[in-house]
Amino acid sequence: MKIRKFIATTAREALREIRSELGEDAVILSNRKTEQGVEIVAMANDEMVRLSGDEMVRLSGTIKQGQKLKAKEQESAKAEKAAAEVVIAAVPAPAVTTAEASILGEIKSMHSMLQKQIETLSWNNVQQRDPQRAGLLRRMLNSGFSTLLARQLLNKMPDGNERGEAWIKQVLKRNLRVAAEEDDIVVKGGVYALIGPTGVGKTTTTAKLAARAVVRYGADKVALLTTDSYRIGAYEQLKIYGKILGVAVHAVKGADDLRLTLSALRHKHLVLIDTVGMGQRDERVSEQSDMFDATSVQRLLVLNSTSSGDTLEDVVRMYYSNKVIGCIATKLDEAVNLGALLDVVMRHRMVMYFMANGQRVPEDLHPVNIDVLLHRAFKAVEEKTPFTLEELEFPMIMAGAVESSTSEVSYAL
Repeated sequence: MKIRKFIATTAREALREIRSELGEDAVILSNRKTEQGVEIVAMANDEMVRLSGDEMVRLSGTIKQGQKLKAKEQESAKAEKAAAEVVIAAVPAPAVTTAEASILGEIKSMHSMLQKQIETLSWNNVQQRDPQRAGLLRRMLNSGFSTLLARQLLNKMPDGNERGEAWIKQVLKRNLRVAAEEDDIVVKGGVYALIGPTGVGKTTTTAKLAARAVVRYGADKVALLTTDSYRIGAYEQLKIYGKILGVAVHAVKGADDLRLTLSALRHKHLVLIDTVGMGQRDERVSEQSDMFDATSVQRLLVLNSTSSGDTLEDVVRMYYSNKVIGCIATKLDEAVNLGALLDVVMRHRMVMYFMANGQRVPEDLHPVNIDVLLHRAFKAVEEKTPFTLEELEFPMIMAGAVESSTSEVSYAL
């Protein structure tokens, strides 16, 4: 068993030496602070694969001993963040006995626990060294922003910046995309479908857009279509809006029917299509997308501001395509925080066209105001909820967050 001990001034230097001598797949066995510096015990991955049963038992004992020593010195250790960036590669699985497999599993579990301890110490150190930065991170998480965005953004914030929140807002404002006046779909005209899951406000938003166009160009220049033949009363609801506005409403089924209807309405300035609400994982989502692709219909994705970040991310992933020109944020009046919405919109570089904050037609549809959205996003919540992140919980949550380089956003600073 060729176990190597590396001692360096910092963990970063020790890890660099380990990678150089043992390779990227080296297995870290222990990590501790000594008088000489940071001591890391490691072995090459191929050596781990060739271990016999007895050797794995001895190795397991060595790691347990190292874990006990680590627990004793945990309060004084100041591990660097770089140590948390080491990826423990999965050990290839040769033919092993049940006992050997159990020992390997225990080793991997110890690796994971050690890394989480290092990360927790790192974030505790951040809180002590830079309470303002830690406070801003906590504020962003409680506002609904993802740990990925919060960490990446705060890591880029200049040291000693007393106006941290203002700096964050400026960066977010530069990176949130808003449709220009000349891109207003009511002014440009054309054919647009409003898509998204059920209950996000597509029908009401369609009526709001139609009302704006009627005021500007007249009812005879606007047409409404619906593909919703599933929901009871869907066509009737849109028909009521059409009657109030004096706009014709048509129901279509399938690509051929849509193509014929659009051909008959080609003289209209603006044609808006209300679509059936479907869960983002419904197989009909792809069928609907194919229908609009076949008829060259542009789309606007309607996003519910009250949804969680995970839900919004899933909706965008399933509905978004190069034919989706942007999004409309709805239910702003019902949302407790807006961080998740802004986070997802910015990550996917979506253009925001309108924001809606109520049911009134057409009063509750507005051009996007980023300053208002950011003010709402960072506004302190008056009362704590069961979901509010407490100070003592902060290091554990941040330690458990895994950064994914493929999901990073490049910022215009």
